[in-house]
Amino acid sequence: MSDVFTQLLGGVTVSLGAFYPLFASYGRHMGVCRPGKTIPAKLAWFLQEMPAFLIPLFLMLTSDKPFSMGKNLDKQHHYPFPTCCIDCFFTNHRTFIYSLLTRGTPFPLCVMMAGGFTCSLNGFLQGHYLLHCLTALIYKLDFLLGLLLFYVGMVVNIHSDYILRNLRKPGEAIYMIPTGGLFKYVSGANYLGEIVEWFGYALATWSLPALAFAVFSLCFIGPRAYYHHRFYQEKFKDYPKLRKALIPFIF
Repeated sequence: MSDVFTQLLGGVTVSLGAFYPLFASYGRHMGVCRPGKTIPAKLAWFLQEMPAFLIPLFLMLTSDKPFSMGKNLDKQHHYPFPTCCIDCFFTNHRTFIYSLLTRGTPFPLCVMMAGGFTCSLNGFLQGHYLLHCLTALIYKLDFLLGLLLFYVGMVVNIHSDYILRNLRKPGEAIYMIPTGGLFKYVSGANYLGEIVEWFGYALATWSLPALAFAVFSLCFIGPRAYYHHRFYQEKFKDYPKLRKALIPFIF
């Protein structure tokens, strides 16, 4: 029953991916709709991402076996605890590091609340699955390949965020062409990194909820990368002609 419940919520997460972009007018695309009340970017990102950290932590602390993820696990073929750790690392980075360093424009309150709901749902899904539903075999090759993809995506994501953050000085409100790293090939290098992270995590855990959120990420930030690309092309006449939106040399 627990497995079925988690899978159903995973389906809801994928469905949200199709509709969430309609409400996600923030940053350079906020002019698409009337933003209403806004929140400072640092505070908005912190509050939005916090549930993804607190909910798995709460589930872990209240579990009968808080440090033994999953049930009926074959120790030679399962790696739930380090997998949980990489999930927590990414969540901690978004909550406690990215939110403090971001120089983004004020966030619409409605977008922050929608993002907070999504992070709450995802935090519950990932934590609940690792604690109570992880029973299928995860072979060593799957885990190592997924872990490799996760870390590659994480490095690309963090490095791309660093490049974007340092394009302008604090207080500046101008847009510039990002260069360096994977920005040489795509306009949404940070988004590409995050998508690779989640698909790597899904492979490492062999988890439907993780796969659901990977698809959600693709549905949400994939189109956003395209809109970023189109924005750059319209704003900068000298924008690199060979640079793609999200996938190097393809799209």
